[in-house]
Amino acid sequence: QVQLVESGGGLVQAGGSLGLSCVASGFSVSSYGMGWFRHAPGKEREFVAGIRRSGGSPEYADSVKGRFTISRDNAKNTVYLQMNSLKPEDTAVYYCAADRNMYSRWSLDGMDYWGKGTLVTVSS
Repeated sequence: QVQLVESGGGLVQAGGSLGLSCVASGFSVSSYGMGWFRHAPGKEREFVAGIRRSGGSPEYADSVKGRFTISRDNAKNTVYLQMNSLKPEDTAVYYCAADRNMYSRWSLDGMDYWGKGTLVTVSS
């Protein structure tokens, strides 16, 4: 059974850091493009960061470049999102997702599997 389980969310002050984890089961993260998305109140779900199945440099939304880092540990079948210099506008539910396409475009309807999300709240 395919499953993605996120953890690590919580409440943090602006300028602080949080690390999110996404443990996959039922498939190997090394064989999928793995991405992080977020959904803030009143906004649409958006792409945050991703590592393509084909490899190469990770990709980031402009709003998080230089502050967030995505990584993948194939041995632990886990994907991480390290978030530094957090801002109140980073407040959202963060979702992990997987795409079997070699060259993912990180579109919402293109992802094959989704986790249930973890809430990140950044206070000012």
